[in-house]
Amino acid sequence: MTEAKVTALRSIELGVPDLKRSIEFYTSTWGLALVHADADTVYLRGTGPEHHVVALRRWPKASLLGVHFAAPDREAVDRLHARATGFGATIILAPASLPAAAGGGYGFAFQTPDGQPLGISAEVSKHADVIEDISRPRNLTHVVLNSADVGQQTSFFIDLLGFKLSDSTAVMEFIRCGTDHHSVALARGAGPSLNHMAYEMSDLDGLMLGSGRMKRSGFNLEWGVGRHGPGNNIFSYFIEPNGFVAEYTTGMDRVDDATYVPQTADYWSKFPSRPCRWGMAMQPSERLRNAMAGRPQADDEAAPLCEDVIAQKRAG
Repeated sequence: MTEAKVTALRSIELGVPDLKRSIEFYTSTWGLALVHADADTVYLRGTGPEHHVVALRRWPKASLLGVHFAAPDREAVDRLHARATGFGATIILAPASLPAAAGGGYGFAFQTPDGQPLGISAEVSKHADVIEDISRPRNLTHVVLNSADVGQQTSFFIDLLGFKLSDSTAVMEFIRCGTDHHSVALARGAGPSLNHMAYEMSDLDGLMLGSGRMKRSGFNLEWGVGRHGPGNNIFSYFIEPNGFVAEYTTGMDRVDDATYVPQTADYWSKFPSRPCRWGMAMQPSERLRNAMAGRPQADDEAAPLCEDVIAQKRAG
C-alpha cells in the first residue's frame, strides 16, 4: 500500500488585482514561462519538468489562494483526504479530476487550522523538456507561512501530511517533505499570511544573473546576497509588484532522514554570523520585514526604483 504522505512542493497560487502586469513581471522579469492562459487564470512554469510553479488568478486584492503539494498516487490522495476530514480540516474541494489547463491529475483542497489554503494532487502532467537557462528559476523550492500558533500548524503538517521537523529557531519551524532541508517553514506572527515564496536557481552564478536582471528592471534587492543558517542556502530577496516577497535561492542542504538531527532554537541563537553565515547580508529592509509579516505594499504604494534605474531614467 502506498504511504499516504506529501512527497514534494509543486506550486503556489496567487490572487492578483492586475493580471496583465503580473504576467509581464513573472515572465519577463522573474523568469518563468507561460504554460496556459485564459481570461482570469495563468499557469507559469520554471525551467524544470513541473507543469507549473505559479498560478495567477484575477482577484480583487493580492491574496494567497493555495500552496500545492504532490502525493504518490490517487490512493494516497484519497487517504490524505480521509485523514484531513478526520482531523476536522475544512475541505474546499473534495477529491476530483483537476483541470487539464492546470496539468490535470487528481486532487483535493483544504485549509490548515488557521485557514491557510493547501492542495494535494497526483498524476499531474510534467514537461518533457528542460529549459537551459541558469538565470531563470528551476522550481518552487519552499514556502514560508506566518501563524499565530506555530506549534499547532507544525503538528498539523507533521501528523496529517507526513512532514518531518528539520530545525527550530526563535522565529521559525523548518519542516520537510523530501530531501531538501525544508519545503515549508512556519513563522511566528500575528496571524495567517504568506511570509515569502522561494524559487530554486541552478547555482550561485544563476542566482546572481537573476538578481541582476531584477535590479536592472528596477526592483530593489531587499535582503542579500547572503547564506542562511538553517538550510545553508544562498538567498536574495525581492518584492514583486503585488507586494509578495519572492526569493531566489540555491545550494540548500539535502537531508538524510536516517542521520539528520534537528537543532533547537537555543542552538541557532548561538550560531555565529546570524542571520547570514557570511556576515555580509546584514538585516532585511523595513519594507521586506513588513511584507514578510503580512503587510505587503503593492508597486503603486512602494518605495522608489533602485538608484541605478533612476539614474538611467534621468539620463534617458
